[in-house]
Amino acid sequence: MEAMTDHHRLIEKLKSLEDQYNPEVQLLRVPFSSPGYHTTIKQADFVHATYPSAVYAVALLDSEIPELEERACSILGKLIQLQDTNPKRDTFGIWSWFYEEPLSQMSPPDWNWADFIGKNLALVLSRHGGKLPESLESGVRQAVCNAADAIIKRNVGPNYTNISIMGSFVTLIAGELLGREDYTGYGLQRLETFLAYTRKLNTFQEYNSPTYALISILELSKLHAETKLERVKTVCLELLDIAWGMVAAHYHPPTRQWAGPHTRSYSTLLQPYAQSFLQIATAGAASFLSSDRLEYSTEWFKSGIRCPMRFLPYFRTPEECTVRDMYFKDEQKEVEKWATTYMNPRYTLGSFSREIMWNQCRSLVAYFDNGGEVTYLHMRFLNDGYDLSSALLTCDQMEGNALFGLTLLTNGGNTHPSLDKTGGSITSSDLRIRFEIGGSLHHVESERSDSETVHLRIGDMQAAVRSVYGAFDEEAGDESGKPKDPPDEGVKLRWEVTEQDGILAADYVIYAGAERTFHFSRMEKAAFLFMLSIGETASVPEVMLTHEPDRLTAESAVPGKKLSISLDVRPGPDKLGG
Repeated sequence: MEAMTDHHRLIEKLKSLEDQYNPEVQLLRVPFSSPGYHTTIKQADFVHATYPSAVYAVALLDSEIPELEERACSILGKLIQLQDTNPKRDTFGIWSWFYEEPLSQMSPPDWNWADFIGKNLALVLSRHGGKLPESLESGVRQAVCNAADAIIKRNVGPNYTNISIMGSFVTLIAGELLGREDYTGYGLQRLETFLAYTRKLNTFQEYNSPTYALISILELSKLHAETKLERVKTVCLELLDIAWGMVAAHYHPPTRQWAGPHTRSYSTLLQPYAQSFLQIATAGAASFLSSDRLEYSTEWFKSGIRCPMRFLPYFRTPEECTVRDMYFKDEQKEVEKWATTYMNPRYTLGSFSREIMWNQCRSLVAYFDNGGEVTYLHMRFLNDGYDLSSALLTCDQMEGNALFGLTLLTNGGNTHPSLDKTGGSITSSDLRIRFEIGGSLHHVESERSDSETVHLRIGDMQAAVRSVYGAFDEEAGDESGKPKDPPDEGVKLRWEVTEQDGILAADYVIYAGAERTFHFSRMEKAAFLFMLSIGETASVPEVMLTHEPDRLTAESAVPGKKLSISLDVRPGPDKLGG
């Protein structure tokens, strides 16, 4: 991007945000949205959000327009007031998400806001230090120190990819600007630790995330641009090379989608923000939008985001290939996690060998070129319509064939892996495994060939899903050992195909009935096994089952490989601690 073009985009974006600024509250007023956790606000049309306001303040200063700089000062003053400045509280150094909801009302507060807002205040000092009124600059300096202290106290490990990087940014830049060697030393050590951790598998544990890979690239690019320390610049470049390599290897030119699987994603299809980021960073090698439709973010200004030249061909040329990466390894617990992505010019299929099914995971997902439009297939495990984090996928994939099973964890979460632990039981009126088909539904058809199989036609490709095994046994007894009541008629274990609101859903219904509590720890069996095949013709290969006490092994011979998985059919704890 040329500097003038970049500045022009910044000014245009600021114009579009003009109506969102509320001078009385001195923050941006934005439409309310929530992932379903942290905030206790359930319904609201608009809220005043702290993080977007911090980003906005940096952009206003970057504009170098005097009246906009005055507005930035008002926002910074408000953010200083809203930070928890009491060192005796656990929430010291962080902010709430919304002006309308103090930290004391959040459930729980989000400690990441020390990183998210702290990095923007550090940018204010780095780019505009000396321009602010003296009292305000002093307040910003103290707020950055508070955030850095909170980050150091929390001391997030290198497995939390984007927060590990952001915390390094805040402490390093704060240390350099404020002459705090303790911050600089901590930040450099944290960055070095993250680099060593990443080198072990040559990928991020937040693997192939359309959301957080872009955040990581952005933060590493900004750190490279802002730091004066040569060692930090060198580390940033090595990590950026790994990040861009991961992105490029999973870009699917025929569908213009980011092939799965994804550890963390908020949308199955690429959204305009990600499309714009990739288009600008690749100088149009990944092309989605006309220039007037680019969704520019003010955070990109002066960040230096740029895809290395050697990766650009990945964004232009469709090739048949398989990408297989180990993205997690725990030697003590003997647990490995692998990601497999198969791509050809007509579709892509990606899966994890072992992963939970929370709403940010795309653990098994396919994208199809449907006559120039994109159609996706995403497998989900739903409890009352929301993804259940206590469901665990085990999968083996070869090209367009995937053999996979789903089991239940007794120490997992409900809507989130850690914020709402189930304690081994959930309340539900509806449990189902959904094969969700979305995007373009033109030339998409579904049919049932038998009681176990659903066939899908997507453009000129076919996909077939067969239920190979299903068990959802009633509980053996209550806590006293007494037999439970007669089986509930709501247990279905059957296919149901529906279409609503632009989604075609092929659902394997487990339970549908009166609301009741399911105690996973008391269940004898709760496991489900499927075979998915995608191709010009989709005949599902035979699957051989071997039953052992509390365990099930499945094998299927497909071209090029014998697929094999093994499942604990009785719910139990996750080896990784839930």
